[in-house]
Amino acid sequence: MKKLTGLVALLCYAFSLSAQDYVELNYKFKKGDAFAFEQQSRSETYITVNEVVQRTTRDYNNKMEFVIREATPGVFILSFTYTDIKFNFNAKNQNIFVDAKVANDAEPLQGALKLMLNQPFTVELQSTGFINKVEDLDAALDKASAAFSKLKSDEQAAYKKLLKDQFGTDAFRSWLEQLLVVYPVHGIKNGTQWEESVPLRTGLKGRIDLYWNLIHFDSQTAKINGTGNIKTDKLESFMVEEGIQATAAIEGTQTSNYLINRESGLPSICVQNTEMKGEYIYMANRKKQLKKDLKVPVRIITNASYKIKQVK
Repeated sequence: MKKLTGLVALLCYAFSLSAQDYVELNYKFKKGDAFAFEQQSRSETYITVNEVVQRTTRDYNNKMEFVIREATPGVFILSFTYTDIKFNFNAKNQNIFVDAKVANDAEPLQGALKLMLNQPFTVELQSTGFINKVEDLDAALDKASAAFSKLKSDEQAAYKKLLKDQFGTDAFRSWLEQLLVVYPVHGIKNGTQWEESVPLRTGLKGRIDLYWNLIHFDSQTAKINGTGNIKTDKLESFMVEEGIQATAAIEGTQTSNYLINRESGLPSICVQNTEMKGEYIYMANRKKQLKKDLKVPVRIITNASYKIKQVK
């Protein structure tokens, strides 16, 4: 009898050790939880048109807050607001630097971004990390576009496109989908790899296949590395600039390093590096003096870092 009791105890102990090797990761919030969010990124695009290299850079230094407005089993409503926006855009010898909190009557984009501050929009997030939808952000952009009302019609169109491309629903959802880890529904252990695929939503058409790997976890944190394989759909067209349509045959990779707060499931810190290259095919357009399709080599490099901390 003592031998049997000892064997049962040994088996229970072994099972306990085995259970400790696994961890279940997901997003866990309570209604009213509040978080501060910082985003810093720099993107450089190099295109070569008729052997002339054109460089475009975009720099972001943004701060946001979000509050858990609703918390139901498996689904959360997050209410976001921008609290600070700094944006620098440089292309074709034109530089636009905007600090939303600093007055600059000479720059229309400054007025638009100022109007975006403290305008709420929502994200519906599953506990696994799937984003169901983003709402009210485009409505905030429409209000912000009032800052362009005194411009000529073609200038209004150009500024509205710039604002939507950089801060619209698709742009926001795209980088948020690549930032938030989509967790598996079962327990995992060190060395486990899992994957998910999401569409490219900004300009380029295609998909990014995301792979995550659990490196280490303890009672409070988890370290996760991620990679992404990016590939555009070369049959889908998009607008490069006003009046010019193009297709893209571009591939690339993204690497991510996460330090996850297990209490919420959010990354306390995330660092990402993305590099893509290939070619655009500018479609013939006589109005733009393109008599035939034009191959345009392109290279895109993006470095980004994010910080999230709970403040309530």
